[in-house]
Amino acid sequence: MNLAEGVQIVSFGILAVMLIGTALGVVLFDNVVYSAFMLGGVFVSIAGLYLLLNADFVAAAQLLIYVGAVNVLILFAIMLVNKREAFAPFPTAWIRKALTGVVSLGLFALLSTMVLATPWSLSTAIPASDTIVLIGQHFFTDFLLPFELASILLLMAMVGAIILARREYLPEQTISSEQQQVLTLPERSRELVQVGESSRNIQ
Repeated sequence: MNLAEGVQIVSFGILAVMLIGTALGVVLFDNVVYSAFMLGGVFVSIAGLYLLLNADFVAAAQLLIYVGAVNVLILFAIMLVNKREAFAPFPTAWIRKALTGVVSLGLFALLSTMVLATPWSLSTAIPASDTIVLIGQHFFTDFLLPFELASILLLMAMVGAIILARREYLPEQTISSEQQQVLTLPERSRELVQVGESSRNIQ
């Protein structure tokens, strides 16, 4: 994309804020469905960054594969197995939150060190026009096995989500006929009343 430098900076700032906000929404929302929608926003933001880097094919693949397939699969699986249960808070839940915070800060420090230590330089080289053709050739020759394994993995996730969703319809334990008779209340026999007698009683 041949945009002016100011437009690129503003676009990068908007996409970066959107990326950070949606990423925080993924981990901070209590509802899993909202977190999945925020994950879709993360994928869209990354696709926008790819467009700024003149990687049109990677941006399109990001939208089609991650947003259109993976994120929809995640939403479909969550809506199948999502059960509204009130979970009681554990007394040691703060330990997991503290460990999560330490790991997150460690990853952030590691990435920040890598960004600061890497000698970045602007490239003036013109990208090749047949990049998409080369990627397609590699997909169906050198990387054919990982490409097919990824599709099989997604299919297994879909089947597993359906199996987990159908488990709630299976009875946990069978009730014998004797227990069924004990639990059933005896019905009171109904008395047949003639129409003439009922009308005299009403008068």
